[in-house]
Order: sequence, then structure tokens, then C-alpha cells
Amino acid sequence: MFVPSDYRRPGPAWMADLIRRNPLALMVTNGPESDGPLATHLPVIPDPEMSADWYEKDEQWAGATLLGHMNRANPHWNALSAGCGDTDGRKALLTFTGPHAYVSPIVYAKPVAAPTWNFTAVHVHGVLRKIEPGEATLAVVQHTVRAFEKEFGAGWDMSTSVDYFRQLLPGVGAFRFQITAVEGMFKLSQEQTPQVRERVRREFAGRDSHLHRETAHLMDRWEHEVSAASLPSGCPVAHAR
Repeated sequence: MFVPSDYRRPGPAWMADLIRRNPLALMVTNGPESDGPLATHLPVIPDPEMSADWYEKDEQWAGATLLGHMNRANPHWNALSAGCGDTDGRKALLTFTGPHAYVSPIVYAKPVAAPTWNFTAVHVHGVLRKIEPGEATLAVVQHTVRAFEKEFGAGWDMSTSVDYFRQLLPGVGAFRFQITAVEGMFKLSQEQTPQVRERVRREFAGRDSHLHRETAHLMDRWEHEVSAASLPSGCPVAHAR
């Protein structure tokens, strides 16, 4: 992924937060030459057996593990040539899209300007290895439910549905994804002056769209955590409200 210097990842926690809050990844692998690349949208979570600070242990997240699953009826699953337990695995790319929003030039309040799109994304490179069917695959499904209920749900208790999960398992393909490298892009109007950035942030924050409001939240976070850190000691952050 091409990342201009203004938009480079502020830190590993930013990327880990984006993945946790936007876990529907797009998995891309090379397909047969006649078909070209293969892509599938699927849920992905950090392996819960890792320590809570897993994303801080290596700048490229090398060796960290993600878990995911997909429909076995998907031709993409069969195209993943590495079988269960194959030590070689299959190289793949997982892309995660975070908050994003269109920036109209009218917000800049300048006579000459161009529209753009603020967006956030994380690309994770790694090696995919299929997980054995049965209880090992069930464990991935249960880990995923726990993670999503904690982040997005209402604390649903899955215990009465585990037998039903087992009935669904023949159609579920689970995998372990060992990370080799990670890239993050956080395009949040950093190329603009602080005054213009603040106008964009305020306009986004006042929108009904949750994507605009979430983008505004990240712009606010960037202003306090990144922009403020680059100022000489004692300088206040220019943040007109």
C-alpha cells in the first residue's frame, strides 16, 4: 500500500484499534492465472491466546496471529491450496477499512481547492494455515462470538447454542493467519493547516452519518496524540471549538 509520509500510521495501538472496531476484513490471495486474484469478506479477530499488548511487541507485528473463518462452499476456500496442518501455508493479504468520509472543498473556505476523501486502513500481510475441522474450528467460532459480543453485542450467552454451532461446522472453514508485516494509512487532513483541519473536523462531527462522526473522532485523537506531541514543550494545541 502506498502511504504518503503525512498519513503514516501514528502508532501500533491505532492499527490494533482499527482492526478491533472494524473486523470485517477483505482477504486477497493469488488465484489461478485464468481467474486472477481471489477476494472474500470475512470476520477476523486477534488470537485471544496472545497477550493484551501483542501489537506492541514488534513494529511489523511479526509472529502475531489472527483467527478467521469463511464458508467452505466458497471457491476461495478450495483455492487455498495449503491443507490442514500444512507447515508452508499460503501467503495472503487482509485489508481492514476504518472510518472514512468525503471532504467537500466548501469546508476549506478557500477560493481554490480540490475535493478529497479522508480514510483509514490497515493492510496485514501474512501466511494463512487452515485449521482442522471439528472442535478446533468450533473454538475459532466461539472466540469470534465472544470478541464481537464484547465489542458490538449485548453480552449474549452462546452456551445454549453450541450444539447448533456443531451442526453448522461442516460448512465452516477456519484458519490461523500468522502476520509477517503490517501497513497503516490514516488520511485525516494532515496536509492542511490546523485551522482548516479543525473546520473539517467540526463539519464531520455535526453530520448524522456515523462514518463522518467516527472520522471526526479520529481527527480529534490525532490532534491531541500526534500533532500535540510534535509541538515544542509548553505550546498549546490550536483547537478552536
